[in-house]
Amino acid sequence: MKREAEAAVDQRSCNSFFTLGVSSVMLEIHWQAQLRRVMRPDDANIVGNVHGGTILKMIEEAGGIISTRHCNTQPGDRCVAALARVERTDFLYPMFIGEVAHVSAEITYTSKHSVEVQVNVLAENILTGAKKVTNKATLWYVPFSLQNVDKIIEVPPIEYTNQEQEEEGKKRYEAQKMERLETKERNGEKIWPVISPGTFTVGFSQSSLIHLVGPSDCTLLGFVHGGVTMKLMDEVAGIVAARHCKTNIVTASVDAINFHRKIKKGCILTVSGRMTFTSKKSMEIEVFVDADNLVEADKGNYRAVTAFFTYISLDKEGKPLPVPPLKLENEEEQKRSEEGEARYLQNKAKRLSEKEQQK
Repeated sequence: MKREAEAAVDQRSCNSFFTLGVSSVMLEIHWQAQLRRVMRPDDANIVGNVHGGTILKMIEEAGGIISTRHCNTQPGDRCVAALARVERTDFLYPMFIGEVAHVSAEITYTSKHSVEVQVNVLAENILTGAKKVTNKATLWYVPFSLQNVDKIIEVPPIEYTNQEQEEEGKKRYEAQKMERLETKERNGEKIWPVISPGTFTVGFSQSSLIHLVGPSDCTLLGFVHGGVTMKLMDEVAGIVAARHCKTNIVTASVDAINFHRKIKKGCILTVSGRMTFTSKKSMEIEVFVDADNLVEADKGNYRAVTAFFTYISLDKEGKPLPVPPLKLENEEEQKRSEEGEARYLQNKAKRLSEKEQQK
């Protein structure tokens, strides 16, 4: 009887696993989930560094599975959890072809209509057994009903170890809610093509990618997986960085990614990126995702996702190279550069503070 029960649990896990479109090995315990996958050549650039977008996609897959599973533990409407926001994510170390990515996710807070998931990523060298932490991320999900895609389902509460843990989670929830509202103010901006741009200018490296959303990109509700969108954003940001430096580049960090509106199957996505700021060894790229619904063309296009990606340039030995200074040509570019510098200094101060606390 016990074996039959265990087999039934395994079968349910497998059904959820494949329904959500994940091609990795997965383990799950209560509010925790793990994905494991060997990094292949098509996951990396020509030098062998795994794309940041590949890792972001795996992070979102783990978060989406655990959030959807948790939100369906109560009676009532069945639902699918949709990604609403990703907090700042640092890429602590590069991952390489042949290494095994271990992605572990845990639900750490629930509000009435959202779920906070903390995700850690380890890279394992299977030849030596050495492991290192490459990423830590915080994601927020909102559950939508399978019967009515515009209906948000109430989230079952989780049990906290103590009251302080719940209070800290509530503070994080209120902070991200406020930041999401502030981000919407930038949603009217566009990235226009530049004729005959000069070298190292914003127009010289800015890039766009067009993508038709197909069934394989979507959840059961017919909306794009957040991980698919983030992978496309990282590709565009990487192209911008590579055009500016003409060297091997890797993702160093991603500021908060805000998913303002859902993207439906059949939409055409325009993913645009432009350089906003350069320090001596890093580049900040602003990325917009605009969606154009072909089926409901009368509704027009809309801004779906926004984020800032930071890249660094590497030599053949994987050591950081100096980044060519960005040439600013007007007041708007100067303003964006100053804002980017402020974010750079703020994040730098935060990293130094965290290092001091660890001593």
